Parts: sequence; structure tokens; C-alpha cells
Amino acid sequence: MNESGRKLLEVKGLTMDFGGLRAVDSVSLTVHEGEIAALIGPNGAGKTTFFNCVTGIYVPTKGDILLHPQGEQTRRLNGLKPNQVTEMGLARTFQNIRLFGGMTVLENVMIGRHCRTSSGIFRSILRGSRVREEEQQIVEDSYYWLNKVGLEKYVNEFARNLPYGAQRRLEIARAMATDPLLLLLDEPAAGMNPYETSALEVLIRRISEEEKIAILLIEHDMKLVMKISHPIYVMEYGKKIAQGSPQDVRNNPRVIEAYLGEEVEA
Repeated sequence: MNESGRKLLEVKGLTMDFGGLRAVDSVSLTVHEGEIAALIGPNGAGKTTFFNCVTGIYVPTKGDILLHPQGEQTRRLNGLKPNQVTEMGLARTFQNIRLFGGMTVLENVMIGRHCRTSSGIFRSILRGSRVREEEQQIVEDSYYWLNKVGLEKYVNEFARNLPYGAQRRLEIARAMATDPLLLLLDEPAAGMNPYETSALEVLIRRISEEEKIAILLIEHDMKLVMKISHPIYVMEYGKKIAQGSPQDVRNNPRVIEAYLGEEVEA
């Protein structure tokens, strides 16, 4: 949460057109190492489209998406496929849960972990000694993340049988298994009850502090955003209309008019 840290993700003038519709209009933002940043705005503001451009699902019409890994050359992410973006160090969850329901909780996390291995997920049938060692390491790494998010008791359960809040945490575990530099969370608290949201807040803080990674989240739960995020970026109709600390955003008249209203008074 420290803006004095090094730049990690730098997005400059990002624009995304769909035919005659401009869904994202010259949006710039920066995420620094170790901070939890938030991107907020009303439905249809272009937040998920922004995420989809950054993570390779869409190729933006204009702009630059730059990753600055410590000690390495700057990497331009424009035009890379989603799996290549993941390999570069960006991992994400989705607004609508995208788990493999017919696979176990452990297997879901293992799929995320396989992007950091050399043997590939399907070559394990060869069962060479190197592959066996690597598979064992994948299991251990995946179990580490299940422990981290509090799902170790569900290790052999089918993902579709998990409670809703646990499915959300499983998505985070799978994303973290890719060893990201930056974790992008698309409405992680959507559909959660207050108890689940409180647990999610604790988890996000722990991941940020213990794993030393940056987090960028889209979220409509303003109490959660105001508690954990700095800086906060605000979008409306595809444009960035404000940025700053929680206090700055809470008191910004344009933001209040566009989105917040009385929602953050508590």
C-alpha cells in the first residue's frame, strides 16, 4: 500500500473500442510494488473491460500496458495471450466464478501451478523421475495455498460442492499458485455475506503482507474498498474521473455524484 515503492504495472492511455462504442477511454493508472489498489465505478463504467485488456483477453485499440519486474527489463503486455500474461506475472480472478467444478479443490490449484513447471500438465503420464518429482512439488505448492486460504479440509472435495465463499477463496488460491507479481481481483466480494466479506478482507491483507505482492481489485463493496485500498481509481462511462486516497475519493464531489452517494457514510 505504499505509493513510494517502485512502479510495477503502468497503464498509459488505454483505450478499447468495440465498433462505434468506446468502452475504455484513455485510462491511465499505476500500481506500485506491495500496494493494494482499487478500481471502482458504477456498472458499465468499463472496469472489467480494462481488466480484460490488461490480462490479454482483449487487445486494446490504443495505449500501453507495461510491466516493470524488479531487476528485469520492462515488458509490454499489449497483444500477449492470457497464458503469456500469466507467465509474465499477472494473475486474475473473474466476476463470475470459473472453477473446474468436476475436479477436486487440489486439482484446481494444481492447474494454476502448472504454468510454472517445465513438464506440462499432460506429460505426467510418462512418469519419468523428473516428472514425478515435479508433480510432487506441484502438489506441495498447491496444498500450501489451500492452507493459506483456509481450504485444506476441502482438499479432495469437488470444487462445485464448496460453499460460495469458499469457491471465491479457491479462485484466489489458484491465481496465487501461478506465483504472480500482481494479483487482479474482479469483484471478489460479489455475493458474499458480511462474515465472508470480513474473512476476505483478512485474506487479501495477509496475501499482500506475507507474499509481498501487489493487488488491484475491482469491487462494489465500498466499505471493503475504503478499508484496504490505496490508491483508489474511479471510472465512469469508460473514463477515469478521479484517483487518490480513500479520503480523497470519499470527499470528491464528482465521485459522489457519479457513484458513491451515501454509500460510504458509515
